Amino acid sequence: MTTDNNRKDFPLLQQMDTIYLDNAATAQRPSCVLAAVQEFYEQKNANPLRGFYPLSLEATESYQEARKTVQEFIHAKEPEEIIFTRNTTESLNLVAYSYGLNFLKEGDEIAVTIMEHHSNLLPWQMVSRMTGAKLHYLECTSEGELTDEELQKGINERTRLVAVAQVSNVLGCVNPIRKITEMAHRVGAVVVVDGAQSVPHMPVDVQALDADFLAFSGHKLMGPMGIGCLYGKRELLEKMPPFLTGGEMIDSVHRDGAVFAPVPQKFEAGTVNAAGAVGLAAAIRYLQEKGFDYIQKKELELTQRAMEGLGALPYVHILGSKDPANHTGIVSFTIDGVHPHDVSEILSSDGIDVRAGHHCAQPLLEYLGVRSSTRASMMFYNTPEEIDALIESVSTIRRRMGYGE
Repeated sequence: MTTDNNRKDFPLLQQMDTIYLDNAATAQRPSCVLAAVQEFYEQKNANPLRGFYPLSLEATESYQEARKTVQEFIHAKEPEEIIFTRNTTESLNLVAYSYGLNFLKEGDEIAVTIMEHHSNLLPWQMVSRMTGAKLHYLECTSEGELTDEELQKGINERTRLVAVAQVSNVLGCVNPIRKITEMAHRVGAVVVVDGAQSVPHMPVDVQALDADFLAFSGHKLMGPMGIGCLYGKRELLEKMPPFLTGGEMIDSVHRDGAVFAPVPQKFEAGTVNAAGAVGLAAAIRYLQEKGFDYIQKKELELTQRAMEGLGALPYVHILGSKDPANHTGIVSFTIDGVHPHDVSEILSSDGIDVRAGHHCAQPLLEYLGVRSSTRASMMFYNTPEEIDALIESVSTIRRRMGYGE
């Protein structure tokens, strides 16, 4: 096991005596991110894109530099293909309202995997209701695999849009995005990728994936809350109408109409979250300094340790693949006879923070025949000792619930 002390970079982890294993929900923030946000408000606080005085120009420069940082991070062709939003949910809704409602029609099909987070499912249910397009579910195996047979059946000549998470927030499995984009593009469909659980944990190259859209949130990759990104191919973004209208997303406004600004400003109405964008850029730089080779190695070590320890308990059942490498730091499990909410409460009493419930992926859990589960999700700043504490606490839960073991 690696013994690097990454916790020193995170003020909350230094100040609080907690074992934080809910990283798939939100990650902790390193001090460099907090400092970047504070510096913006202390030294550059003005409305970006609007003023011609030095302070506003500095704010604009910082905001646009953050866009460039995101572009290079996910390997988009140009900064204009990056739209800042509040989070993954808003990004996916932007695509649903702006692309889905305008370019899908009755008779079309929308392919959505059964493992999608509600944020990449409910928007397409809405588009289906409002356009008459049919929603088709791509079902996975119990280990989370989307088989070639299932993909070929579900992506056909009627398919016009495919919505898929690169990494499941319940099973942690990595979906074959490049294969899906190749199949979808052959039939004239676009692919919307939910990158919320992938971008913080692995290199993502939108051009290599040939994704048409990809959404992710800043807070899951150690950036501020309230900032997210949507990547979209420029040719698609240019033909889409704006999602929101108002200040700063226009070129000109007259009594009888308006001319909208070019992308990406067309999709960024109102005062933007410039400090959030600056903080997100700082988080990206921090990740790049750590390096994904190190991050993935460390998280795999922790995942393997958790799966081996929990899997040795006969009453614990881990959802998804038996291979730790296909969990992306996520271990969801059930305990015979104990509700996940009780599991979470007992773990919390031992100072261990995990998630319990359906994880905003209720159709997947119903499909797997599980009402809810407990989820422990790792980040590279977690330690082997924390994983051992999780295993030890879980091993006592049935006895503490009165089962005698």
